[in-house]
Amino acid sequence: MALGTCPMLASLLLATTLSVPTAVSAHTTGPTGDSVDLPAIGALIDRVLPGRADGFALEVIPDSAGLDVFEVDQAPGRIVLRGSSGVALASALNWYLEQVAHVAVSLPLQPITLQSLPAVPTRIRQSTRYRIRYFFNYCTFSYSMAWWDWADWQRMIDWMALKGVNAPLAVTGQEAVWREVLQEFGFSRQQVGEFLVGPAYLPWGWMGNIDGLGGPLPDSWIESHITLERQILARERALGMTPVLQGFTGHVPAAITDIYPGARIHQTGDWSAGFSGTWFLDPTDSLFQRFGRRFVEAQTALYGTDHLYAADPFNEIDPPSDDSTFLAGMGHAIYGAMASADPQATWVLQGWFLYYQAKFWRAPQARAMMGAVPDDRMVVLDLWGDRYPVWKAREAFYGKPWVWNVLYNFGGKVSMNGDLPKIAANLDSVLRSPDKGRLVGLGMTMEGLGTNPIVPDFVMGQTWLDSVPPLDAWTRDYIARRYGVPDPHAWHAWQLLLATAYRSGAQTSNFLAERPQFYEKGTRYRSEPVPPYDPRILAAALDSLLAAAPALGTNDAYRYDVVNLARQVLGELGLPLINAVQSAYDRKDQAALRAAERRVLDLLRDLNTLVGTRREFLLGVWLADARRWGTTPGERRLYEWNARNIITLWGTKCTEGQNDDLNLYAFKEWEGMFTSYYLPRWEAFFTRLNQSVASGAPFDRAPFAAEMCAWEQQWSSETGSFPTEAQGDAVATA
Repeated sequence: MALGTCPMLASLLLATTLSVPTAVSAHTTGPTGDSVDLPAIGALIDRVLPGRADGFALEVIPDSAGLDVFEVDQAPGRIVLRGSSGVALASALNWYLEQVAHVAVSLPLQPITLQSLPAVPTRIRQSTRYRIRYFFNYCTFSYSMAWWDWADWQRMIDWMALKGVNAPLAVTGQEAVWREVLQEFGFSRQQVGEFLVGPAYLPWGWMGNIDGLGGPLPDSWIESHITLERQILARERALGMTPVLQGFTGHVPAAITDIYPGARIHQTGDWSAGFSGTWFLDPTDSLFQRFGRRFVEAQTALYGTDHLYAADPFNEIDPPSDDSTFLAGMGHAIYGAMASADPQATWVLQGWFLYYQAKFWRAPQARAMMGAVPDDRMVVLDLWGDRYPVWKAREAFYGKPWVWNVLYNFGGKVSMNGDLPKIAANLDSVLRSPDKGRLVGLGMTMEGLGTNPIVPDFVMGQTWLDSVPPLDAWTRDYIARRYGVPDPHAWHAWQLLLATAYRSGAQTSNFLAERPQFYEKGTRYRSEPVPPYDPRILAAALDSLLAAAPALGTNDAYRYDVVNLARQVLGELGLPLINAVQSAYDRKDQAALRAAERRVLDLLRDLNTLVGTRREFLLGVWLADARRWGTTPGERRLYEWNARNIITLWGTKCTEGQNDDLNLYAFKEWEGMFTSYYLPRWEAFFTRLNQSVASGAPFDRAPFAAEMCAWEQQWSSETGSFPTEAQGDAVATA
């Protein structure tokens, strides 16, 4: 199976029909041995539409020249779903729900209740132009999914199948592979513990950016996540997906020279986040092939294989040499290690390095490493196609098959954003271009999931369309499905959102999440506090959305959107209110200063109350989900530290005036964060300002910042509890 194709059914001569639920008889198998697990699709229907599965009949049909196809039809007493794969059948269900039943299928996926199954007026047949439909970024496994259990994953996999995803990144449980291989090569338990990172930092361990941070990783975590990964893979495969597992990039513990004194190793340059470089084997060292082969063999023994291996050497870190021969050797070594264990191996490579490190990876360097791999044994992911399409600058990746992706979220930050017009225009541009080379796929590589369900719904909805639809018309239909009925107030609100938040690539957030300071124009802030639109238009959108409450107030998606939009509108008041504090401070007007400070603190409390009405915005849920994986008090404390630290300081350093320590890269606007983290820091800042005005001595920020650093580090080590259930009425509070 090459290039991650879904199971090939072109040779299937007869469609096989099955009503569901059914006896477990029923995989349909073609002459090639590929099969469609119809009971798995029936079970998905039952999860998505509880009690309605017997209203559907499933049929398997041939694909179209290797590309998936589905049909939605009507038979007496049943809706007929036909598909060329499990994913195609699930997509047929999604099409029926959205286009016939007119209900939304969005994240987070919830069971759908239909009083009856609307009839299909005419047979629908849809095919895709994309052989690969990719999903996930390594970072998503931290910023959104670090603490997920099987129930969370089951909902996610169902949504992916419904949206046509057939090649998800599947790297849960990789730590078990590392432990086994490292111990086999003679590393001690302590050395393994010093190498493997903690649960919140696993993606950057897999990508070779850091060692040890947040660890040592307990055996109980590793064992439980073997079980979880096997559940994930079994379900993804049952639904017709070809999961992307991990390949070996040469990253090894620094202690390797204690065990193999003659090993040739190199240290990468420091990661741009301020972390010291990690160590990797020289591609010419025989240990590279031995490690790489055993890695794939051990992984296959644990999890099986679908012959797709993600490997990203030098992610955001420069290699020690730009010599083309050396870089070609890395390409040969990485692919060779995969292929020695799996002759059908295909390397899935994130093209991020060609954007992020473009100064190093000039054409000769990029061609050297990528050209060392046969074209049909590599797939390149253009990670940020929605903003910076690298394919244009890199000759469509020099002949390699490639996938266009949307990366609209960084750090899993809470922000209403996603430049839908630019996403649509860039996708349309690549589809029309005669220079697109071997475009084979569509996907999403966001760092976090959550606050903008419209973006993944729009992007993955393109899987089954012949052309990119007009955005206004698509959104109008989408909102009517999302809220259950068309509403003029809601549609007017979304017209304004399309002109503001959803025309913005910037993740505009709340300046009050920053370490307390006055705003300096030209300084980069994690919160991107100055929106690239008039915030008064966003406030008007909130007014209009709230005006729809009498008609839509019982709809859960509406209630979520009201809170999310109110949070965004109120958050954008943070910077103006701090500017008012600065103005009063500069005038040394004590009364005005204290009044301005009160407004800031009241805003933080109001925001805490507002987001506390929705479970999606609760710090307590994030922390409780982390603690539940612990089997001892010490493990629970370790996981809570991971969960707290990743959304605040990120690392263990605490520097002032720079973001090189990743401080606040993944900050959250959640209930509990506003009052336990942001508010106490601003209170401390205001105390210093008031003392300065009273004494006449200038405010010295340096000692205050140092004190805040120590306070922030202490906060990560605390263990206080926060609500895990929403409180109050969302619409009334907004």
